Amino acid sequence: MFNLHFNLREIFSAFMVMFAVIDITGSIPVIIDLKEKYGKIDALKASIASLGILLIFFFLGEPLLNVFGVDIYSFAIAGSLVVFFVGLEMVLGVEIFKGATPTGISIVPIAFPLVAGAGAITSMLSIKAEYYASNIIVALFLNTIVVYLVIKSTKWFEKILGKTGILILRKVFGIILLAIAIKLFVSNTGLQLGRHI
Repeated sequence: MFNLHFNLREIFSAFMVMFAVIDITGSIPVIIDLKEKYGKIDALKASIASLGILLIFFFLGEPLLNVFGVDIYSFAIAGSLVVFFVGLEMVLGVEIFKGATPTGISIVPIAFPLVAGAGAITSMLSIKAEYYASNIIVALFLNTIVVYLVIKSTKWFEKILGKTGILILRKVFGIILLAIAIKLFVSNTGLQLGRHI
């Protein structure tokens, strides 16, 4: 049962947990890289899409995936592969998401899996046991505002970093993304295998 029970401490705690996991500020080099390749990114569309994904999983969670015969670990593995290919693009300077448009990349890979990734979804589901649903939803809305503001501010970051700075960050964060993707893949593959042993 959905209870309206607003509590500033819970909202702040849930906001901080989700903010740390989403780590939109850490994704700035990735967003700049995608923006350079595909043009202007629809910040509003990306923010709303990521909020929509998180809300769907908040209310429906694993039952939704079960309809398609998919568990949360398989979903996380799929997300890790998308992150892996984004990392490859950044490190090698190749185009993998061919035919992508600014509108298209606002959904994949920005809304999912960069913002509403497996980490954000599983963290959100895990804090449901600790906080009232109403407080988590407010925290999600607040994080969506932050996501929107960061994506809209990429031009400002580009000016500060300059072309050389962006190029260096692109390569460094590309390698970090590859490492994150491999870690996600390995850990979730291990968890999935463990469930069947």
